[in-house]
Amino acid sequence: MIKKFLDLGYQPLANLYVLKKNLNFKEKRFKLEVGFNKKNYLVSILKTISKEQMFNKDYPYKSSESYTMRKSFKDLAEKIKKKFKPKFIIEIGSNDGAFITNFNKKSIVGVEPCKNLAQITKKKKYKTYSEYWNQKLSKKITKIKKADIIYSANTLSHIENFDEIFKAVNNALSEKGILILEDPSLLKCLQNVAYDQFYCEHIYVFSTLALREILKNFDLEIFDIENTKTHGGSNRYYIKKKVNKIYKISNSVKIEIKKELTFGLNKLSTYKIFEKKVKKSKKNLLKIFNDLNKKNLKIIGYGATAKSCTVLNYCGLGNTDIKYFFDTTSYKINKYLPGSKIMIKKYKKLDRRQVDVVYLGAWNFKEEIFKKEKSFIKKGGRFITHTPYPKII
Repeated sequence: MIKKFLDLGYQPLANLYVLKKNLNFKEKRFKLEVGFNKKNYLVSILKTISKEQMFNKDYPYKSSESYTMRKSFKDLAEKIKKKFKPKFIIEIGSNDGAFITNFNKKSIVGVEPCKNLAQITKKKKYKTYSEYWNQKLSKKITKIKKADIIYSANTLSHIENFDEIFKAVNNALSEKGILILEDPSLLKCLQNVAYDQFYCEHIYVFSTLALREILKNFDLEIFDIENTKTHGGSNRYYIKKKVNKIYKISNSVKIEIKKELTFGLNKLSTYKIFEKKVKKSKKNLLKIFNDLNKKNLKIIGYGATAKSCTVLNYCGLGNTDIKYFFDTTSYKINKYLPGSKIMIKKYKKLDRRQVDVVYLGAWNFKEEIFKKEKSFIKKGGRFITHTPYPKII
């Protein structure tokens, strides 16, 4: 039984950036509501958008454009090589190759349905299937040999059909093989009041409690967990087939489950409290913008992300509040953010003479951004963030 606990209003498709010529056209919107399943502890948006609308030939996000993500993938690749010594690896949702390019071309294949991204790794001579992961494809890829490792980062939360996904994993994974999943942590999401983790692509935000329940249906189990800093706080799950007795269940699993139960991720009341915090966050963020605008300060945005789309549209912020956004993603440049219609400009280093305050749309890359913008900060430049609560830094 799914109980609604959060209403983020009518939202546009978060990655459907608007061309100047289409600014006057009415955008498609959907009701962004979030619910909690009391039976399996799963948190999900209540209305989903077709995968064809979300993941197309112009998908904008590229992992390799972030130093934080490149380093995270490189470090994990080195760890996998040393600890597991895999001969054959599959990555589901390989994006532009930030992970797979850390391996020998013959030892890994990527699966990436967004054709523009798949083309990038194909040009680098890495075998990449521009298709959706399913049972048919899994059998095709592993016709000769099964996978020692299947890896997927920030992808499972985008996929509605667990049955197809995990049956395909079971088909492709060797008996001693390991599935590694990495997705935003629901615990961190609630602790940070990061309601922008919910948007059209993020059908789910997982707790360990929920993922454990889902995996039981496919004779899979979590045997180790690592907490990572990526995407505002994620969990990296190491998963095996139940018949695999090589890997014992680590104490990290018990610790994570205990943290989640202590916080109350198994109770609807916890999510009702979160809803109140989100409403308060909206009120306080709007107050910050109103106060700054009264002082005629120039405010711009940094990182025209899908996450920021949720915040801007939920709070009703637009181009009278934020003059424009800087972004490093070439596809977004000279387009406009969905809904809020704020222009996106090519990134250049922040200049204190031209900008007073910067809204952190890409708050999850705060450390990387602050290192890059030391001069701006030193000269008195300030940042606005909405998480864990709205404030000026």
